[in-house]
Amino acid sequence: MADEKTKKTLSSIPLMKTKSGPRDKDLWPQRLKEEYQSLIQYVQQNKDNDNDWFRLESNKDGTKWFGKCWFIHELIKYEFDIEFDIPVTYPTTAPEIAIPELDGKTAKMYRGGKICTSDHFKPLWARNVPKFGISHAMALGLGPWLAVEVPDLIIKGLVKEKQHQ
Repeated sequence: MADEKTKKTLSSIPLMKTKSGPRDKDLWPQRLKEEYQSLIQYVQQNKDNDNDWFRLESNKDGTKWFGKCWFIHELIKYEFDIEFDIPVTYPTTAPEIAIPELDGKTAKMYRGGKICTSDHFKPLWARNVPKFGISHAMALGLGPWLAVEVPDLIIKGLVKEKQHQ
């Protein structure tokens, strides 16, 4: 199962209470409020633990999300744009986080730069519907994916440090 660090991270991310997706006009605003509260707390915890690694924002109705994530490898920061839509069947279906600039650079990715989370994350999500939310997708989906894939992509020369003007 999960290692101690993952369990500790998970236990500190607030769980969602409202089982609602974007099609549910009555309950979606409540679910969205829970999502934002969870994200704010998770980001603050990451900052407090010197583990700040992403920024997210959404469109007005909370159905399209975008931002940046970064990974530090050998003291060099690699930054990527991320994006995802909330599926119409959310929260039963987890969001598919995409890093478009890495599309086609690794086998652990689907068309459009969507990261592959099928083996480890999707079964975990399914067992925790509707309690898991966007924070959990970041912590248990994108975070571990970056930790495994980015160093490999750097070693292969497929990802390079961005030069700042």
